[in-house]
This record gives sequence, structure tokens and C-alpha cells, in this order.
Amino acid sequence: MIQAHFNRLKSNQIISIEISGHADAGPYGQDIVCAAVSALSIGAINGIIELAELTPSIEIDEENGGYLSMKLPDDLSEKQSSTSQILLESLLLSLKSVQEESPEYIKIKQTNKDGGAF
Repeated sequence: MIQAHFNRLKSNQIISIEISGHADAGPYGQDIVCAAVSALSIGAINGIIELAELTPSIEIDEENGGYLSMKLPDDLSEKQSSTSQILLESLLLSLKSVQEESPEYIKIKQTNKDGGAF
């Protein structure tokens, strides 16, 4: 199962995401749930880099796959923050759509910086 974790500040801004696991919804190379999650998450991070013009902290397990972590820097301009939040909220909405179609393959969790769940 894919676990997608969104961490928010008390102000409700998403500051980091962590996506791990495999959907195992089909044979390797034909798993449309994994493909969807990968495309959506990489697209959102590429958008943050290009459109918000910032470099987030990114960790990827390139050997085994199944792991992506992204954290925004602390010192964002208002434009960078706004652009990043639009892209991250869009990612969350898109992943929720995938979850609605395939709830057995993806679980989404949101917590605030203090660890409380939403």
C-alpha cells in the first residue's frame, strides 16, 4: 500500500510530504495506481521547482523506488509560498481522487507540525 503523508503548519500550510510504499495493483510496469501517484507527485515537485523558483529538500530511493520525501525551505517569499501551496493542495486533491477510486492501494494522512491529525 502507498502511504502519503502531508505535514502542515498550524497556519494550515503544507510544509512537507512523504510518500512511501508500493500499490501492488498490477505487475511491475503495469501498476496504474503507482504510475498515477508517481506522475502526480513528481509533477507537483517539478512545478514547485520551476514555478515557485525554489529548491525544496528532496529524498528519493532511486534503487528500490517507493519513497519520496519533499520539504519546503523555511525562508519563502510570499509568491513562493502561495505558488507552492497551490501545487501541494492540488497534489493532495489529486491523490484523494486516486484514493477514492482505489482505496485498497493508497492511504493519505495529514498532520500538523505538532503531530496532531486533521
